[in-house]
Amino acid sequence: MTGPLVHPDETPGWLRGLVEVSADLDAATFTRFSPPRDRPTKDASVLVLFGDDHHGPDVLLLRRADTLDSHAGQVAFPGGGSEAGDAGPIDTALREAQEETGVDPSGVRPVAVLPELYVPVSGFAVTPVLAHWQRPSPVRAVDPGETAAVARVPVAELADPANRFQVHKRGSGWKGPAFEVDGLFVWGFTAGLLSVLLDLGGWGRDWDTSDVRDLDVALAEHEARVRRAVFGRGE
Repeated sequence: MTGPLVHPDETPGWLRGLVEVSADLDAATFTRFSPPRDRPTKDASVLVLFGDDHHGPDVLLLRRADTLDSHAGQVAFPGGGSEAGDAGPIDTALREAQEETGVDPSGVRPVAVLPELYVPVSGFAVTPVLAHWQRPSPVRAVDPGETAAVARVPVAELADPANRFQVHKRGSGWKGPAFEVDGLFVWGFTAGLLSVLLDLGGWGRDWDTSDVRDLDVALAEHEARVRRAVFGRGE
């Protein structure tokens, strides 16, 4: 089942439009990739958790540990593969978010389920679960071996054209949106999903899509800026 889990009027005004439009979405809204017919996919879920602070709406993101075998160092939504005891994608998303960030599920209200999205590089079929953080709880990198950092990133900063550009991988033909915000470099599946959600939620602003940067170069430059910032603080 995809679409709203609650009536849109039961959600904050800033989130209502996204919940409403979730009823009309399919996978093609977000990706051009379809699951392969010749091999099975692996089920997974991510929690797209929107909160509201003094700076307005924000979304919970994490940076994966640099020592992981897959997607090391990448910024992602909390989430992961389904397990036998999970009741469904919502249960998977909430369990993974608690394990990775320490978020208290009792303060989280799932409001919509998006279509299952296939991620070719990992073979996962990922179900994004939209949720409202009704009662925010402290979050942290629960296991440093898996999660390097956790952050509530303001939606306004993600939508700021100064923080947006595109990246491409040399020799692959792949190109996609990216963000550099709050010391995080967001690309790949997470950036693609965020980019569409900003527009669907009515938060999107015009940005320079002709600014296309080499992914490896952009990542190296970002890491150098982060190191300089840390050194400047004396850490």
